[in-house]
Amino acid sequence: MSKHSPEQLQIFLDVATEAVMAAGAILQERWGKLTNIEEKSRPGDLVTEVDRLAEAEILKVLRRHVPEHQILAEESGKLGELDSEYLWAIDPLDGTTNYAHGYPVAAVSAGLLFEGVPIVGAVYNPFRNELLRAASGLGATCNRRPIQVSQTKELSKTILVTGFAYDRRETTDNNYAEFCYLTHLTQGVRRSGSAAIDITDVACGRIDGYWERGISPWDIVAGIIILTEAGGKVTAYDGSPLKIESGRILATNGQIHNSLSKALVETPPLANWNS
Repeated sequence: MSKHSPEQLQIFLDVATEAVMAAGAILQERWGKLTNIEEKSRPGDLVTEVDRLAEAEILKVLRRHVPEHQILAEESGKLGELDSEYLWAIDPLDGTTNYAHGYPVAAVSAGLLFEGVPIVGAVYNPFRNELLRAASGLGATCNRRPIQVSQTKELSKTILVTGFAYDRRETTDNNYAEFCYLTHLTQGVRRSGSAAIDITDVACGRIDGYWERGISPWDIVAGIIILTEAGGKVTAYDGSPLKIESGRILATNGQIHNSLSKALVETPPLANWNS
């Protein structure tokens, strides 16, 4: 249970909302007008001027309202009061590769942790015009209407979503085996290219479960509180408590959590499939 009053949480939620909506307006305004697309240190890890402009807008909002808080931003790293118990994890454009290619699947994400625990989150998807929000104990909404996870109980009847890390070309720890294995065990596995959209789609009941590796805190902090407030469950792959900095997450409707966790742990290596 949060140590904060509902009034305090609502203030933080309003700040998060202002931040993602301001950044989302930039995504909309610049759609189809990119002039600079760069590759970061890893192949396929793109950054555009829109990432930087949107992040600057979020930082402006946070510095105006909560200058005493610490910030972890995808493009700028750690900023602000580094000894603060509050940490904002922000992704100004989650789905940069999609956005850069003109594929309309991307979102803005802003989540607040207190002593390492997510307490507030807002995700804005400008292409669906959906604003997803939650705060600890206050429930989760999409465009101000309450949301809840699906009630699917059998893994064989689920639809799942996942993603692939940028270093998938260089490492065997790349999620390919899980993707193939779970495609066989379920009604389908999707890949959107945006972790914020994936986890909030589980919160909305559109998807039954999500797992991924190689992700960063700014990808998932907002989504974690939105999903848990919608009745979902978030852990490590093996069902143990999630370590946000681990880069791995399992997020489900709660009903299939154990069976999906078991399947992830038991996934055979791809090399064994034809033996």
